[in-house]
Amino acid sequence: MTKYGGQRDSPAIASAEASSTLTSTKRFWTPGRFVTILCIVNLINYVDRGVIASNGVNGSSRTCDSKGLCSAGTGIQGEFRLSNFQDGLLSSAFMVGLLVASPIFAALSKRFNPFKLIGVGLTVWTLAAVGCGFSYNFWMIAVFRMFVGVGEASFISLAAPYIDDSAPAARKNLWLGLFYMCIPAGVALGYVFGGYVGEHIGWRWAFYIEAIAMAFFVVLSFCIKPPQLKGFAAKESKKPSTSSETVALAHADASQIKTVTPKSKSENLVVVFGKDMKALFSEKVFIVNVLGYITYNFVIGAYSYWGPKAGFGIYHMKNADMIFGGLTIICGIIGTLGGSYVLDRINATLPNTFKLLAASTLFGAAFCFAAFCMKNMYAFIGLFAVGEILIFAPQAPVNFVCLHCVRPNLRPLSMASSTVLIHILGDVPSSPLYGKMQDRLKNWRTSTLIITSILFLAAIIWGIGIFMNSVDRSNEKSEDEVEEEENLETKPENV
Repeated sequence: MTKYGGQRDSPAIASAEASSTLTSTKRFWTPGRFVTILCIVNLINYVDRGVIASNGVNGSSRTCDSKGLCSAGTGIQGEFRLSNFQDGLLSSAFMVGLLVASPIFAALSKRFNPFKLIGVGLTVWTLAAVGCGFSYNFWMIAVFRMFVGVGEASFISLAAPYIDDSAPAARKNLWLGLFYMCIPAGVALGYVFGGYVGEHIGWRWAFYIEAIAMAFFVVLSFCIKPPQLKGFAAKESKKPSTSSETVALAHADASQIKTVTPKSKSENLVVVFGKDMKALFSEKVFIVNVLGYITYNFVIGAYSYWGPKAGFGIYHMKNADMIFGGLTIICGIIGTLGGSYVLDRINATLPNTFKLLAASTLFGAAFCFAAFCMKNMYAFIGLFAVGEILIFAPQAPVNFVCLHCVRPNLRPLSMASSTVLIHILGDVPSSPLYGKMQDRLKNWRTSTLIITSILFLAAIIWGIGIFMNSVDRSNEKSEDEVEEEENLETKPENV
């Protein structure tokens, strides 16, 4: 402390200096910059998913011709001598970790700082990605892929509510669209990145490099102070002011104020989780939305994992990774942002969101089905590009429904439950089932047409949501918030 006229700086001056520093920090971490960080992390997450599916990293199995001459396999599948079914299980191992950990992180968010939980998850993700690079057999890489899923679970469950709270009301869907645009962009970049790195310096380096990229954001997640999530009490108590007036008032009121702990704080975490799950699954809008999402994701999961191989098998593309990667990144960006923009323009009510989901999926399925019927590769690319744009349009709207059909304090659990269900019933079984079907049919075109036809069912399910009595509950108060308000109203006044 500096002295002036024999007096120390007053507590008020020190408090003002601290407040000025905090305000400066808040100005730096604007909502736009904060959401940008979340988008980059999401991009890296999905680059990893593209990497494991790329021909450069995933590779091909050992093959033998009729004369008995065999060619060595490449990548993970060749080095570990995996069948298509085992290869598909690597994708499922990742999803098992994701689906087990997602509800756990959602439940823990009611006890611990949600953003610190994201930091813990990203730490696990980074270490597991390094482990994938060091793997020397199928079971070892399968275990590490599972822990990559565990690490991603915290981010998937908790990031979207932060974006929903940070975004301006008029551009809420556009900001969500930017976040979910990172899904197709990341997968596509993963195809290209994995193909290039796998061919030039080896498949293991693809995992090392992505871990290095994520390490920076692991450190950042423990250093920045995120905005307070709507519907959640602050996890850190605020330091009281040191001014003499505040201290005097605090002592005067101490005997009159009764400290009340919210029910969710005093109850067992398992009991609270059970009550929240019951409340979530009583929402019919949530059920219909997730059923459509499961069906949709069953197809998208098969596309993302087997797309490059199917393209090579049907059209003998020399650069299948580059072609599918380029198509996915361009069409994914246009489709995701386009769907978000349209939803903001038509008034983002839940019935309007279901209309967009049903229409874009229906027409997208029609174009993709027609594309895989084409014999000419260029005709396929043209039709498939239009189909992908339409298919990626639901990315933000479907999650908008998950966030807005429940109370704010249930959003992490809504996102986690949605994530668990769309994976355990969607792309977890679809990757190995597609591989098993291809092992039996030996025909990439037929296998892909069968899987594409399931998109029509997703459009029908989302169409049901149009006629439901749906209410946007995103501004409703949680039980804890209502209880705290009642306590404040009944608190005795100072005499």
